[in-house]
Amino acid sequence: MVADHRAQVEEMLADYRRSRETLASVHRDLAAVRGQASSPDGLVRATVSAQGVLTALDIAESAYDEHRPAQLAALIVAATEAAAEQAAHAAGTVLAPVLPADTDPEALLAGTADLTAQERTPKPPAKAQDAEESLEDVVWMRSGSKR
Repeated sequence: MVADHRAQVEEMLADYRRSRETLASVHRDLAAVRGQASSPDGLVRATVSAQGVLTALDIAESAYDEHRPAQLAALIVAATEAAAEQAAHAAGTVLAPVLPADTDPEALLAGTADLTAQERTPKPPAKAQDAEESLEDVVWMRSGSKR
């Protein structure tokens, strides 16, 4: 009987070690995930981690001559977003084998796995109920006033 318990404990410890190794392997694989995308003209290239963190941004010298600052900023944002989508997909591919079959790994990573579309939609900011409560149009300082 003691041998049976000992065998059960040994089996549980072996399962635990396998689970830890699987977790460590997934963690290593996620840490290696990168998404990379370029602007249509190839002058901007963004690289992001599995978490969508910008890790590298390459801007060709000629980009400053080709684009106005606002256009260049838009290219950077678009390339970064595309790279983040690519990284999220790659991270989902890494996670999928260790998740339950009906789990969307990309939604899980985004933190929206159990939320409905309505719950994910941002709510508009609350407006003041009473016009007397609003201080939006109050002038606090008068120009040219002397004390």
